[in-house]
Amino acid sequence: MIEPQGPLPPEVYWRRRLVAGVGAVVAIVVVILLIVWLSGGSDSTPDSKNAAAKSSTELAAPSTAVQSAPPSSEAPSGGGEHGQGGDPSATPSAPAPAPAQQSDAPAADAGAPGCSDQSLSVVLYTDKPTYTVGDQPVFTIVTTNGGLAACSRDVGKAAQNVIVRTLDGSRTLWSAQDCAPDKGVNIQVLAPGQQVTDTITWSGTTSNPGCTKKRVQVAAGGYQATAKLAERESAPITFNFVAPAQAPAQQ
Repeated sequence: MIEPQGPLPPEVYWRRRLVAGVGAVVAIVVVILLIVWLSGGSDSTPDSKNAAAKSSTELAAPSTAVQSAPPSSEAPSGGGEHGQGGDPSATPSAPAPAPAQQSDAPAADAGAPGCSDQSLSVVLYTDKPTYTVGDQPVFTIVTTNGGLAACSRDVGKAAQNVIVRTLDGSRTLWSAQDCAPDKGVNIQVLAPGQQVTDTITWSGTTSNPGCTKKRVQVAAGGYQATAKLAERESAPITFNFVAPAQAPAQQ
């Protein structure tokens, strides 16, 4: 290392060298910062131009879409009015589809699927629990759609039947389909939970299929009856016949 030479003390020369070195470093740093600043400013100029161009393009796109929207919406409406014989310049009316919806409702009912036996409930009632021999019991059949959707079913007399048996159910005494069965058909569209009621009157006499045997008045006692709609059968119910009251003997 070169020692300072001169009339002044060495410390003075060292301080001058230190100040000169620091000044050189500061000058270099300033030059570098100036170069970086200038280069950064020039780089940002194209970016700002690009950003401005991009924003102007985005602003232009919605205006184009707004201008093009009316022709696309008006063209189908105009065509619909022409097809219906309307005025081409008239404004299309919103309720136009309503008639189609109204006309579809009867078609949906007419096309309802058939009710399965499993979806139906059949219940049988008598008009009273006890009859006198010679009375004609009136049976009431109540058919209910127990399903979750509307369905159609023939609930006419031809599809119904009431069967009377002995109290233990071992022997059939009468069937509504044995003698002069009613061939009436009554197809109904049943909504979920809807009931259909019908009645069948029994003469109180026996019968057999085809009604080929003599019919006999049933005797006093207990009996059971069930109703059927096609193959769907109700739970059995019971009722009684009693002998007529005898007139008191005259003395």
